[in-house]
Amino acid sequence: MDPHDLYGLPLDRFVAERSALAKALRREGRREEAAEVATLRKPSVAAWAVNQLVRTQRREVASLFEAGDALQRAHCELLAGGGDGDLLREAMARERDAVSGLAEKATGLLSSQGHELTPTTLERVSETLHAAALDQDARAQVRDGCVHRELRHVGLGSSAVAEARPSRVGRTPRRGDRNKARQLEAARKAETDARRVAGRAARELQAAQDRRDRAADSLREAEDALRSARARAEETAAAHRRAADALDRSSRSD
Repeated sequence: MDPHDLYGLPLDRFVAERSALAKALRREGRREEAAEVATLRKPSVAAWAVNQLVRTQRREVASLFEAGDALQRAHCELLAGGGDGDLLREAMARERDAVSGLAEKATGLLSSQGHELTPTTLERVSETLHAAALDQDARAQVRDGCVHRELRHVGLGSSAVAEARPSRVGRTPRRGDRNKARQLEAARKAETDARRVAGRAARELQAAQDRRDRAADSLREAEDALRSARARAEETAAAHRRAADALDRSSRSD
């Protein structure tokens, strides 16, 4: 087994398989590699979910990266004074939809492995995907499907602004541009906060619906059991009446 493959295993097998791989490498005399494997950290639940998405949802993950690149470009162009606010909003919506779609698939992955679907875990999955979309360092960590901790990205960062500035060398930013930049950053923060709240609300709604569905299933099972019990009670009551009638006839004949 390659060390890379450890991060594709079910989470509860990671430690045992890591130990087995390190032991096998030591037996082969590959002590440095064995030592490196032994230090590999078990991923958090959220990081594990992201690793599985990268490994199983390649097309969707590629679309996420493309959406993140488009959002970075739109942001840079707007800050440089040549962008379009509508294009930026469209790019934000595209990136947000890509994150949401993958987070929904992560829900299925976590459920299938028996992991608890807490709002915090799902929020961390979304934040890691968002970071990978917009931050090249985070993307490099996520791309291999071997992250051991969740990641977080705050704002689009100064690097995006730096990429836009060379085309405007020697130009002193106008007050309107500075105001636009501040407004854009404020709008971005508001959107990020709103997305996080909306995502949490959607997950809470899904959890409530799941509880309702489980309760409905339990109710149906209870009603089926009630009908069966009622039928058995009626059958036994009828049998009792027949036995009582037979006893009565037998007594009168005596």
